[in-house]
Amino acid sequence: MGLLPRFADEWVLKRILKATGQAPIRLAVRGGADVSPAGVSPVATVVLEDRDTLAGLLCDPEVSFGDAYMDGKIEVQGDFVRLLEELYRAMENAPGARKWYSRLASKWLDLWQDNSPSGSRKNIHSHYDLGNDFYKLWLDDQLLYTCAYFPAPSSTLEHAQIAKMDHVCRKLRLQPGETVVEAGCGWGALALHMAREYGVSVKAFNVSREQIALARERAAAEGLNDRVEFIQDDYRAISGKFDVFVSVGMLEHVGLDHYREFSEIIHRSIGDHGRGLLHFIGRNCPATYSRWMRKQIFPGAHIPSLPAALKILEPKDYAVVDVENLRMHYAKTLEHWLERFERSKQQVTAMYDSRFVRAWRLYLAGSLAAFRVGDLQLFQIVFTGSEREPIFWTRDPLYTDTKPVVEKVREKVKWTHAMS
Repeated sequence: MGLLPRFADEWVLKRILKATGQAPIRLAVRGGADVSPAGVSPVATVVLEDRDTLAGLLCDPEVSFGDAYMDGKIEVQGDFVRLLEELYRAMENAPGARKWYSRLASKWLDLWQDNSPSGSRKNIHSHYDLGNDFYKLWLDDQLLYTCAYFPAPSSTLEHAQIAKMDHVCRKLRLQPGETVVEAGCGWGALALHMAREYGVSVKAFNVSREQIALARERAAAEGLNDRVEFIQDDYRAISGKFDVFVSVGMLEHVGLDHYREFSEIIHRSIGDHGRGLLHFIGRNCPATYSRWMRKQIFPGAHIPSLPAALKILEPKDYAVVDVENLRMHYAKTLEHWLERFERSKQQVTAMYDSRFVRAWRLYLAGSLAAFRVGDLQLFQIVFTGSEREPIFWTRDPLYTDTKPVVEKVREKVKWTHAMS
């Protein structure tokens, strides 16, 4: 490698480092130039395979980094999560010259990742129908793929996911004999928990065929088919009247353009006398969601700010009675997921390939970093219709009116191991 090419590489690396906000990292071209901020000890080294990778990072850092890491053209030497955390911190002060490009490219993605009924099926299928055996490798026993609730930081993931379901049920003050509709039910754990532990009847909607198939197996295995109906259909197909509306981890897939439609579905379901809960990933202020994540992991996804999500409730005069932010609980959840995923990487590689493993490692590690130090939040909103009395006088019942549900449920879900 001649002096001029090495000098040119060093110049480009410096431009890239500047674009990151001078993050405390070392950037290097394999066998060539390297740069790092003056006066700091880099937390990790990012090694670029060749000049094509270097040029890609200069043109479109976000998407090119993710794609090059997937392809094995970027190697991270050091703590991967720490690297991503430092990048998040530094990017807050980075030059904003390319933000217009990110917004424009995101608009283009919107055109072919729409959240119409047919578009949603395509988007959901590409992520949630990867195979139940894949998710069984690194999720908890009941396959909950949403933020857990850790009564203590030392709680196991299984304990925390059961505690999350009970936290949701107690917020809603579910009563025996009530009817619940759930929009987006995953593998059915929450619907089964509500019916089993609180005596309610549930209709749960989901477009993922793999998830619905397993949820139906579980309902039959528990003898809950008379109280839980799993329907493989879009949330827009919800009909009938219910006491309670629940959505856990689905709002991220609705899309801003469909919030008014979502509002209509909620009101059609519970009217002015019902109550509901929305559990979703949010952010501090409006911003475009990662284009790499939308391209490779979550097509059609949108992460709303809290005010944007509240606009779903405003047109129907719903009263917001409780808002909780479980950000650090999601960080802890992701710690467990990432650790289990890394332990299972050989099995995942056999199922798919090493490129898939690197993509999902980046997704999980990047999400963990974003919840630790970025602007991602996890909101739970409880709301009631205009004609309903408040759910509780104070928030004390959420923390004092508990029951030993974790141990009881642990015994009742042993069939999950047999079906895994």
